Amino acid sequence: MDHPGIPRTGPTRPRRAREQQEPRSGRRAQLAALVRAALITVGLVTVYYELPLDGHSTVRTSTLLACGLLLVFVIFWREVRAIVSSPYPRLKAVEALATTLALFLLVFAGTYFTVEHTTPGSFSEPMTKTDSLYFTLTTFTTVGYGDIVAVSQTGRVLTMLQMVGGLLLVGVAARVLARAVRAGMRRQGREPPEDLP
Repeated sequence: MDHPGIPRTGPTRPRRAREQQEPRSGRRAQLAALVRAALITVGLVTVYYELPLDGHSTVRTSTLLACGLLLVFVIFWREVRAIVSSPYPRLKAVEALATTLALFLLVFAGTYFTVEHTTPGSFSEPMTKTDSLYFTLTTFTTVGYGDIVAVSQTGRVLTMLQMVGGLLLVGVAARVLARAVRAGMRRQGREPPEDLP
């Protein structure tokens, strides 16, 4: 019981210290998550530019796409499991989305580049790795400037696969990540806000 004029002692000082440290540790965790997401993205882009992707056969191109998409799926599910056990589920979800999205886009960019070098003329102009990444991003964002278009049936099928995969990634994957965040917060005894899907 508090009495006027008598200073409070006991557990309030450690509680205040904890309350002051929590925002600091939260900010550090936010910064660490953003830095990790940026480093992962930069690392994946670096690997994309360093991989020798030209000169493959059609079978190897199909295998590249299938293995790449399988890798996206496996990493996504590992990230979902990590979100549930993370002390900061929301931050881990942002990191997971950045990793999954970057890998998804780079798999398709690599596939477009390989298709163009396996079967020249599959696109409206010869493509470098940067052109392939540009085409992938314009397709994913549905901007579609029209300066590079798929001409061959293979190129068009791959572009349609990317469109469908992008819709699934935005719709289904975002919902799965939101549920994982909810589960992670409940596991910690915190009730997630109602605005999470």
